[in-house]
Amino acid sequence: MKKRIFNIAQNYPDLPAVDSAISFGPFVKYLQRKIEEEQTVKSTLYSNALEEFRKQGVDDQVIALDDIYQHELLLEYMYACLSPALLTEDHQAWGLCAPMQPITFYGTELMYELLEHEEKDQNSFAGSKTLEQHRHDRLHFIYSFILNELYAFHSPLKEKYHSAINADTGLPAYFHIGVNAGFIEVRTKQNLPELSYRELQQYLTEESGLDKLQQVLPLDLFELRGISVLTITDVTPKQAVENIKAVRLNRIPGNEGAAYEEVIQSLKVLVQNANIQFDLFPFVRVNNKMVYGYVKGGSGLLFSVWGEETLSPEAFQQIAEGYAANPNSFYSPDIWAESKEMFPWLDRFRELNVKSMALIPVFHNHILVGVLGMHTWVGETFDEKKITLLDPVLAPIAQLLQVYIDEFNLEIENIIKEKYTSIQPAVQWKFNEAAWHHLYSRKKNLPISSDDISFKDVYPFYGAIDIRNSTTERNIASKADLSLHLAMLNDTLKELTKSYSDALLLEIIFNCNKWNNILQGNELNTTDENSLNIFLKEETSDYLKLISQSHPNTQKIIGGYLETISENHGEVYKHRQALEASMQLINTSINNYFEAEREKLQESYPCYFEKFRTDGVEYDIYIGQSIAPDKVFNHFHLKNLRLWQLSSMAAIAKMVKQLEPEMPVKLATTQLIFIHNHPIDISFRVDERKFDVEGAYNIRYQMIKKRIDKVLIRNSQERLTQPDKLALIYFNKRDIDDYLPFVTYLQETKVLASETEDLDLEDLQGLSGLKALRLTIL
Repeated sequence: MKKRIFNIAQNYPDLPAVDSAISFGPFVKYLQRKIEEEQTVKSTLYSNALEEFRKQGVDDQVIALDDIYQHELLLEYMYACLSPALLTEDHQAWGLCAPMQPITFYGTELMYELLEHEEKDQNSFAGSKTLEQHRHDRLHFIYSFILNELYAFHSPLKEKYHSAINADTGLPAYFHIGVNAGFIEVRTKQNLPELSYRELQQYLTEESGLDKLQQVLPLDLFELRGISVLTITDVTPKQAVENIKAVRLNRIPGNEGAAYEEVIQSLKVLVQNANIQFDLFPFVRVNNKMVYGYVKGGSGLLFSVWGEETLSPEAFQQIAEGYAANPNSFYSPDIWAESKEMFPWLDRFRELNVKSMALIPVFHNHILVGVLGMHTWVGETFDEKKITLLDPVLAPIAQLLQVYIDEFNLEIENIIKEKYTSIQPAVQWKFNEAAWHHLYSRKKNLPISSDDISFKDVYPFYGAIDIRNSTTERNIASKADLSLHLAMLNDTLKELTKSYSDALLLEIIFNCNKWNNILQGNELNTTDENSLNIFLKEETSDYLKLISQSHPNTQKIIGGYLETISENHGEVYKHRQALEASMQLINTSINNYFEAEREKLQESYPCYFEKFRTDGVEYDIYIGQSIAPDKVFNHFHLKNLRLWQLSSMAAIAKMVKQLEPEMPVKLATTQLIFIHNHPIDISFRVDERKFDVEGAYNIRYQMIKKRIDKVLIRNSQERLTQPDKLALIYFNKRDIDDYLPFVTYLQETKVLASETEDLDLEDLQGLSGLKALRLTIL
């Protein structure tokens, strides 16, 4: 045992003071009780100790700190009576302190080693706590003890662990500092006020409660006599496990990378070796088939070997499914010494300079959820003992991987919900209510009826971006490809007649010439185009394949032709594919733009935003109080959407312009907005799985949208919609008036040109009096 006065309090001069003095009296009373209670041979130890205490006459005597070592034998007796018999002095951090004071005066070598390390490392046990936090914790501890002794008020103290850096590994180590106050007596210097349980609870739990308690019960009212017993326990393995559990409970969805890094660090702490690398590889499934999870957890080794950059999805599925069918653990202290014939899959790990490696299957509720990988690089090794240290964390790691899998599945469901159904976050609450009512009725065996999912008095916003002359461009591309196809067929048939001939071949040659003449004339209508495709794909190709099989000498000629017209690589599809690539580029860019903008719009006020794919992109937006009953809706939200409509259309036109160098076929878009500044009602049609308008007046709004895309300017053959233009269609002047301030703003900020066109539009079926404002996009 070691004797040295070690005062940590000198590092915290502002800690609250208390009248505290060393006394053996409480321990003597403890010995007296134990002698009466103990039935084993330990009672002899207690009797001998009590005899020595009485011999020195220190029962209730206050002993100055400087005189404590005059009673060294008594200190040894305290150690013998209170320390576990099975633990030797060098395996326990045990010491004696002044009552409720961080002043240690007697203890084991290990205790003083830790305290000296604490002093050299600038109070590493303290962690990142401020002086104020230390003051608060100390006050809380002292008052908890006093109130328990004098008011029988027990306030459980939250167990706190302290961290220090292990000098050998550079990793954190965690310690529990325990203070046994069972050998301290508290005495009062005057009568105390009566305090209720509720008052005491408030003092110890409220933010400023301790300050108030100091006014009601100042510390100078009390004196503490006795000795504190201090123990420091290494709880690094336990805390590493708790840290991993905390990651599972406190992690933020979408922040898997950071969460996994915390887990990896805790695993290194658990094995106390920073050179051992770890990987978490979750097994996620789509349609019950393994797919990539896309989250690298740890060193990235398993993702390097099994990831998408190395394996195709099919190859990954084969490996993953094979492992899942027989998920055994693997360990090798040196994979370079393993048989290549027995473990051919280790080659890739050797290429990456792995030395020792372990693969541990992780199960949640008996279902494989992933793999925990453990390895060192060449130059470092580990043995089986390190693997056994991981046993306590396999369960929380399994739960963490299951959480990731659940979130992956939920993300898939949310994408399906948002992209492929009419259920969007802004309106989901309404579906939740309807589903709850349905479930309640079913559980209570009540008649089940479908709730009406509708939203009253919502304001509609409609916009359309159309690819200019898409039908014409498609006809031109089809005609060019079909002409090339006929020319190739004609050349092939002529070459074929040199070595083969029959009546059917002559008929096909005749029809080929006839179709060629038709193509040189007017444009094909839909019926003619379908007939020509049947002739080329079914009648001709099938016939030529038959000839090729029965007459081997024709295989070279026919094979070359069939390769040329193959749909994936064939020359005869190049014009249509080029056009499709251009249209796909435009529509994908517009869709991506709207997806990003939709998220921003929801931040201002929840709204229902639905896109429709045509040759371009159309959208419907509905906004109003009924969509978000818990949020205040006013006209500023409408103003925000009107400005957004105008500015977004200008932004899309510019974006498409910038895409022109990437387009195989140069295309342009037209931009159209239909203004309807009056609220309408919409409801979800269960049979069609979509929202639609309600009421005769509102249905007229839908009818107008469908008829205005190709509307002409009155008394002309000019279409309203033109490239680099933005057309706003309306009925009443007061409707367009709500947009004019924003038009002026965009003109002054050089988004739109200053000139405007006020136009009357032609009458449409059932519609008359339409007007338009046409603007030029800069």
